[in-house]
Amino acid sequence: MRILRALTLLFPLPSLLLSQHWEVGADGGYGSFRNVPVTAGTATGSAGFSPGFAFGGLFGNQINRLVGGEVRYTYQADDLRVSSGSTEARATARSHALHYDVLIHATPKESAVRPFLAAGAGVKFYQGTGAEPPFQPLSNLVVLSHSHEAQPLISVGGGVKIKVSPRALLRVDFRDYATPLPTTLLATPANSKISGWMHDFVFLVGVSTVF
Repeated sequence: MRILRALTLLFPLPSLLLSQHWEVGADGGYGSFRNVPVTAGTATGSAGFSPGFAFGGLFGNQINRLVGGEVRYTYQADDLRVSSGSTEARATARSHALHYDVLIHATPKESAVRPFLAAGAGVKFYQGTGAEPPFQPLSNLVVLSHSHEAQPLISVGGGVKIKVSPRALLRVDFRDYATPLPTTLLATPANSKISGWMHDFVFLVGVSTVF
């Protein structure tokens, strides 16, 4: 009897999955960071990441007429940097963002144009790459380390989906990826102070298919 009850409960599952509106896509674009201030005695500067390209993918579904959700992955190639006045030091780096967003659409899924707001959370992996230089300018403020670390990620933003065929969408997305500072990569000497959150403003254009 228990097996029969379980089969009865599971029987609607295939039709439920088929009734959902699924989406798979890929995108590319550009990311620009808001760097944070750093001080060491009377010396001041800013540290963070330089702008760079971004690309990634998504897998999502439509929960009801206006609400959806999606898992997103975004890769970025952005140099570590510290600057003070006209002096700047850089080191190669990259990052991987993985998160789930809830999407609130302004129009139903049948509409040709669907603006939306997005918010979610996940994790961001920061990686310093290449060989560390024997001497780095501005090391009294921040030492750019070729290490790696993971930080919790908050994702907020929005965008628009434009239907170009019954199964194809053009997407324009904007996200603010906010994380605590990756202080392993942006290491500070004992007398140096750095604070704040890292904000990464990412603009993406992509295509997706729905089924």
